[in-house]
Amino acid sequence: MIRRAAAEALGTALLLAIVVGSGIMGEKLAAGNAAVALLANAIATGAGLFTLITIFAPISGAHFNPAVTIAAAIQRSLPLKDAIGYVIAQFAGAVCGVIAAHAMFALPLLQTSAHARGTWGECLGEVIATFGLLLTIGLSSRAPVAQIAAAVALWITAAYWFTSSTSFANPAVTLARSLTDTFAGIAPNHVLSFMGSQAVGVLLAVIVCRWLLQPSAAKL
Repeated sequence: MIRRAAAEALGTALLLAIVVGSGIMGEKLAAGNAAVALLANAIATGAGLFTLITIFAPISGAHFNPAVTIAAAIQRSLPLKDAIGYVIAQFAGAVCGVIAAHAMFALPLLQTSAHARGTWGECLGEVIATFGLLLTIGLSSRAPVAQIAAAVALWITAAYWFTSSTSFANPAVTLARSLTDTFAGIAPNHVLSFMGSQAVGVLLAVIVCRWLLQPSAAKL
């Protein structure tokens, strides 16, 4: 369990370093063109996710996301004690990843984001992004690891562009990104609304997966 939790912490830290670091680099190189910055951010995140899932899946399942872990606990494919350990590791790793990204670009290590993301449309975007992510994982759970990794990476890359929220779809990512006043940030007062939207997405995905996969009752 210690090794699995450590894998979750390390994987989540690397994911946040990718998300925040590519956002900083993309914004620096885009010369004010937000579309180019978002494209760089999306491509780097998708590529990084594919790699991280592929290498860590044999160790911990490569959740890197409390939403995925909670869904697994609801479906009883992960014991509650293990789920709690995973979630703690994911939040801790996410914060460390943001700090590492700041250090790489010689920015203040501790920041507070001023990036407002508080509209109802953005909250709906988080419901859809999280629902789609959990649906992708649930319906491809019997596929080879590489196929699951590709499906998840491609969903997140697409959701960066078609959702109004740019697809956080991850409570640990959401909290950690409130600690960076860079391209990837979210204002702290909007964190809870995003997390609530993600919870709705998780519940919808669990219900829909159970219904679609009956009578096999495949688990997320």
